[in-house]
Amino acid sequence: MALSLDLLLDTMRHGSIDYCEFLRIPSMSAGVYRLPAGAVDTQSPHTEDELYYIVSGRASITVGANEHEVRTGSIVLVEANVPHRFHSITEELVILVLFAPAEYSNRG
Repeated sequence: MALSLDLLLDTMRHGSIDYCEFLRIPSMSAGVYRLPAGAVDTQSPHTEDELYYIVSGRASITVGANEHEVRTGSIVLVEANVPHRFHSITEELVILVLFAPAEYSNRG
């Protein structure tokens, strides 16, 4: 499998889509999350471990009681069921998101 991030982002922007899952197997899932500057991140805690890789942009993220600045190249681990949210988005965020196991696998 090989994909073009640019094509995924073009499709997302034209369809006003914030999240696009492009891989799902039982052991993991992956997607691209896009948040424009000034956006509000409304996600809830996930039942799976999650890894964020910041492809581009600048913001802050709160994970549990900890706050971190993120920018291009940042990597953030969010363990299952931990509240988290991007905020103070000053440059559009493009984020590669990996869930293990696949997103919603552990939801009962």
